[in-house]
Amino acid sequence: MLLFLYFNASAQKTGEDKLGSWYMFSGIHRISNKLSINSGAQIRDYKTTSNFQQLLLLTAVSYNVNPNLATSIGYGYLNTDKSFEELIDETNTEEHRLFQQVSLKNKLWKLKFEHRYRLEERFLDYNNSNNTQLRTRYRMQVTLPITTIFSIGVYVEVFLNLQGDVFSQNRIFAALGIKVSQNSKIQLGYLKNNFNNIVFNRLQLGLSINTDLRNKKGKQYAQNVSKRSTENKKKSDLLTD
Repeated sequence: MLLFLYFNASAQKTGEDKLGSWYMFSGIHRISNKLSINSGAQIRDYKTTSNFQQLLLLTAVSYNVNPNLATSIGYGYLNTDKSFEELIDETNTEEHRLFQQVSLKNKLWKLKFEHRYRLEERFLDYNNSNNTQLRTRYRMQVTLPITTIFSIGVYVEVFLNLQGDVFSQNRIFAALGIKVSQNSKIQLGYLKNNFNNIVFNRLQLGLSINTDLRNKKGKQYAQNVSKRSTENKKKSDLLTD
């Protein structure tokens, strides 16, 4: 009984027993046939609609080597409240982050796979104390289209430190995607975030928007490539029949 009371009290102090939330926005802005600018913002709370945990702002430039391979370099700013308890005049941790990323895509039956490899250089500032850390991340995501509007997505992601304790965290995620328009999508999901000594459960609500800033010539080129790809697929299907 004493052990149960102790661990229950510890969970209350860390917010582990609460269902928190992540509110997310992401955008992909195509500026040429090979280049795009990515943007993102997230607000994370210890509780579903209250008790601030983290603000995350991201931007990146991506180069599309081909339809199934992309490389990115980016920057992120984070402001994190590491204490579940809402204290007066508490100091948050600020982080400036650089990252390099490679994304690979492939398809098996109707399943769409994406493998993301990321290296991060993290510059943390807490109460006038500076710290630099290196971390790697690997995420495998699988998406299954159900209809032209609805899809189901799941992913597993592992974080590994390049100094100190190797294991940082891992995430398990599942979501329902809803296509609102040709260029926008809403995502409703659930995330289990595992650290060394704590586990957080989070609801996620996300909005993603794609914009095409290419000129008419670039858009026409993309349409021609897509048309040729479709025609080649039809020819291949006829041959296999």
